[in-house]
Amino acid sequence: MTSTPRDASAAIRSQHKDAVGSLPFSDTRDFEDANRGLISPIEEPVVAGDGTVLWDNSTYDFLAGDCPDTVHASLWRQSQLAAVDGLFEVVPGIYQVRGMDLSNTSIVEGDEGIIVIDTLLSVETGAAALALYRKHRGDRPIKAVVITHSHADHFGGIRGFVSQEEVESGQVRIFAPEGFLEHAVAENVYAGTAMNRRAGYMYGAALARGPRGGVGAGLGQTVSIGTISLMEPTDIVTTTGHEETVDGVRMVFQMAPDTEAPSEFLVYLPAFRALCAAEDATHTLHNLLTLRGALVRDPNGWSKYLTETIDLFGAEVEVVFASHHWPTWGNDRVVEFLATQRDLYAYLHDQTLRLLNKGLVGPEIAEEMVLPPALENAWNTRGYYGSISHNVKAIYQRYLGWFDGNPAHLWEHTPVERARRYVDLAGGIDAVVQGARNAFDAGDYRWAAELANHAVFAQPDHAPAREVLADTYEQLGYGSENGTWRDFYLSGATELRDGQFGTPTETTAPDVIGQLTPAMLFDAIAIQVNGPAAWDEQLSIDVILTDTDERYRLRLANGVLTYSARPQPGDADAALTTTRRALPTLAQGGLSADSLAAAGIKLTGDASTLGRLTAVLDPGDQDFAIVTP
Repeated sequence: MTSTPRDASAAIRSQHKDAVGSLPFSDTRDFEDANRGLISPIEEPVVAGDGTVLWDNSTYDFLAGDCPDTVHASLWRQSQLAAVDGLFEVVPGIYQVRGMDLSNTSIVEGDEGIIVIDTLLSVETGAAALALYRKHRGDRPIKAVVITHSHADHFGGIRGFVSQEEVESGQVRIFAPEGFLEHAVAENVYAGTAMNRRAGYMYGAALARGPRGGVGAGLGQTVSIGTISLMEPTDIVTTTGHEETVDGVRMVFQMAPDTEAPSEFLVYLPAFRALCAAEDATHTLHNLLTLRGALVRDPNGWSKYLTETIDLFGAEVEVVFASHHWPTWGNDRVVEFLATQRDLYAYLHDQTLRLLNKGLVGPEIAEEMVLPPALENAWNTRGYYGSISHNVKAIYQRYLGWFDGNPAHLWEHTPVERARRYVDLAGGIDAVVQGARNAFDAGDYRWAAELANHAVFAQPDHAPAREVLADTYEQLGYGSENGTWRDFYLSGATELRDGQFGTPTETTAPDVIGQLTPAMLFDAIAIQVNGPAAWDEQLSIDVILTDTDERYRLRLANGVLTYSARPQPGDADAALTTTRRALPTLAQGGLSADSLAAAGIKLTGDASTLGRLTAVLDPGDQDFAIVTP
């Protein structure tokens, strides 16, 4: 049964009124830019062969109305802009499909064919975007695909544009930055189960679209739910200033590693005086630590790369477009936009370090941080996707880690044990719930959430505790200017009321798994070993790759699976002989004799060895609890 959302409280309505009065809503240039160059809107949803709707941007048509009490006016504005969809002409010869996924795909026309920059998340949305372009611009062949960085919403749709055969034959080149494949695979495999579960919260995957549900994630509306693909690049770019000319289109690359992604570059197109900023300059404050989880990004380096961008291209660039949001035109406006984005990340970095060195801890700095007026009142710096609060805490984490130096925080009880003790201290569960309800009624939702969370973690099945916590999360969601905060809060309320919705979008797709190197594959298996269950187990397996003349010895002992590529003494308990291309079957189909035989992997030695290894593997749980213990 699906629950009924509540109304916005008086406290939230008052907060929204204050926001409207403090922000420059009279500045409508973004609406002009978001609609500029429209050739055709998206006319129909993307549907899978079995009838499943994989993407339907028309579900956001309600955004055409006035902002309701249940959405922050600034987020409503951003969502209206991000929901503008269709095929657009950026300048003659450069086109974008926007509103077909969380991200954009950009198409540059050459002498005979086209160059595709980023491919959306899903094969199906990618194919639909290409079809929309070709319907209006003709059936030009794809000469190259440029993947700006290692996040799945920029490479996952590649098989919707080109085939493996076209790449292998040399018809299509794939350009990517140094480290792309390793980071693209590692991020989606090593911690992929946890990231994907949390991404369901971050993008509001289970939320009903509407004023009391999903309105958008700030960077785009949400993610599609189609098939994710991955192809190995043919051309790896390693240095700033590297140039390539494909089909008469000259491209100049600027490396920007460890910014928005660990592997990333920007692309300048001199003939068009156009800059593709990848995801390093968009119309929002971006994440330094995404709420789904990732390595903490480097705002200091990020700001310096944007300075370099201005130095390299600022004198002549006339338009900047990115892999999200809408372009900005005119040299003065482009340079101002890039400089504002640069100053935003530099300010957060420098001021966090200043206050950190005065002894303030992450939450204290987050509460104290205020942007200078020029940044505070620029729409492209608002915290729709990243936020000042969680970005400041991320910077603190990057430099000093999780521990804030207070010995009381060095060895705390687990959340459940803390909750039980707080409930006892407060005089029982009913007293805690009443305290949470009192805080809720007073509009102190942060305190209500803390109290009710303790109540739920102490007694997960206590209905009044779940109710007040869900009500609190809902109001916090309604009050959030940040799209992903709203999604997190409302997703938490949804699961408390209606049960867990699992992991709607799975990035550990066969194409991603298929690109694991042997070392990465062995690491992916090693992190599944249940250490205590394997304490007394000892075994060894040789992996022999006939096509690359590689040989590895895997060893399980002391609860740890290790491996070495150096010659080892003696024989292993078992040996697997295969090819490097077939090796990822170990991750996709398991270690059973049948799955190995089906993949053409030869097993010799003691066949029970694989069963013993399988017996101590403990895969991740895609449905793990988040708002309950």
